[in-house]
Amino acid sequence: MTRIVFFLEERSAQEMLEGLLPRLLPRGAFSFRCISFEGKRSLQKQLPIKLRGWRAPNTLFVVLQDQDNADCHELKHLLAGLCDNAGKPETLIRIVCRELESWYLADLKAVEKGLEMANLFRHQNTPRYRDPDKKPHPAKMLQNLTGGAYQKMAGSRAIGPHLDLDNTRSASFRNFITGVRRIAGLAP
Repeated sequence: MTRIVFFLEERSAQEMLEGLLPRLLPRGAFSFRCISFEGKRSLQKQLPIKLRGWRAPNTLFVVLQDQDNADCHELKHLLAGLCDNAGKPETLIRIVCRELESWYLADLKAVEKGLEMANLFRHQNTPRYRDPDKKPHPAKMLQNLTGGAYQKMAGSRAIGPHLDLDNTRSASFRNFITGVRRIAGLAP
């Protein structure tokens, strides 16, 4: 069985992935493990150590980090360098454009289901929510939209199982899904 290890900037990403990954990866063929850090500095500092020390065979690696205000290409280049230096150049690196909440804003049906709220999806095609990867403060936007009902950890845990794997409103979400499918051999 192949194991995919996800190195994550924060615990909320783990909460989301634990609901999403069982629907993405076929049971019996794959297992997954999420390792979350205490922010991007912690991730970047410990990533090479974790990668170098990993000895289990049949393991694939994915790094997921928020872009925040960084240049996406520079950030990906930095993370790729850390993986190369650790001897794991094949590691899949994905950047969440801007914050994890961008993915949630791209799928307001999932937010409705996860938070058990009504009438959020009607906002999906309005200009404010149309291109969430380009919004500067998606976490604040989601807080405002839900009237404060969204809380980072509990919200990620609740929304993750409902995210539409084929959603294309967030390019970074689509790239993440496509990349994981590709390294798992589930897509060309």
